[in-house]
Amino acid sequence: MQTSDLRIALFSGNYNYVRDGANQALNRLVEYLLRQGASVRVYAPTVDEPAFEPQGDLVSVPSVPIPGRSEFRFPLGLPKSVRDDIANFDPNIIHVASPDVSSHRAVSWAREHDIPILASVHTRFETYPRYYGLGFTEPWLEAILRRFYHRCDGLVAPSESQIETLREQGMHDDISIWSRGVDRTVFASQKRDLEWRRKLGIEDDDVAIVFLGRLVMEKGLDVFAETIVQLRKKQVPHKVMVIGEGPARKWFEKNLPGGIFVGFQTGPDLGRALASGDIFFNPSVTETFGNVTLEAMACGLPVVAAGATGSSSLVNDGATGRLVPHGSPENFAEAIAPYCQDNALRKEHGDAGEKRSLDFSWDAINQAVADTYVRLIEARKT
Repeated sequence: MQTSDLRIALFSGNYNYVRDGANQALNRLVEYLLRQGASVRVYAPTVDEPAFEPQGDLVSVPSVPIPGRSEFRFPLGLPKSVRDDIANFDPNIIHVASPDVSSHRAVSWAREHDIPILASVHTRFETYPRYYGLGFTEPWLEAILRRFYHRCDGLVAPSESQIETLREQGMHDDISIWSRGVDRTVFASQKRDLEWRRKLGIEDDDVAIVFLGRLVMEKGLDVFAETIVQLRKKQVPHKVMVIGEGPARKWFEKNLPGGIFVGFQTGPDLGRALASGDIFFNPSVTETFGNVTLEAMACGLPVVAAGATGSSSLVNDGATGRLVPHGSPENFAEAIAPYCQDNALRKEHGDAGEKRSLDFSWDAINQAVADTYVRLIEARKT
């Protein structure tokens, strides 16, 4: 069986209405599969003004805004019209990218029709409640996820560290790697723009610590802000640049006085902004890969990150940055301080990270998913 023989029905809770690393990876995958001659049909919630145009044919599924996070939508299932559309498309593999109601229904449909199912893991959903005072629900969420993934034929996850975590949690035995790539035309150290920095009030000899991501609490905004407080207490010279937007922006601005907020950036503007920083700080433990970490490495920035899934598979501790296993603000500040004070160390680790980023090619990475589709289909036939 060839990649061109694939007929993939892909289910996602957010394919293009809010931009994030997960749905950009899905769109890159679909674009690649279509280039290889495969057929793909995507089923996901839609909005009137999405963040970007989707790759492939997109079929809208019913959804409602999520209370308290209205920018995201909650799929409500698969009505008969959508189920008829799936049947007419006649897929030979089902790909579910989020453990929501529609994906649960898609898994049931696939099992009824004897079609193999691949699930991709894009974030650590079970960790989200801890950022909203609901950490006690994590075991319950893990149990729900375990049941969902056990009904699939196989999983793909973006890092070896995440695969190890999934196996420890008993999510599945068949887990393959679907890494992430980086667009070298956008993210590279050559995109650094000193004049742009100056306009923001960052002088050439200032050291700018960068945050990049959606401004939501589960990205570790509280830890980031408190780490900056610790650096100021230690009188470590630095400035802070925040790239991104989100519902927690006002909270972040209040708790990060003096921070330079440049807002949402994309394409070449994002590459310029990231490369114009000096240190990338990622305290989040929710990512399964950490696209922003790889992008920062490609821009020549040393990375200080939580020693959690995702970053731990990218950052070589002591060579391209620092991994902090116990992510307290004091420990993060201790790891960041040397980069603020030692220009040679900062450049050495930044250069090593940029070299490491060259290993990540999107086409090779996406072909690995296509190969997994083919393997699961052929296994079902036998």
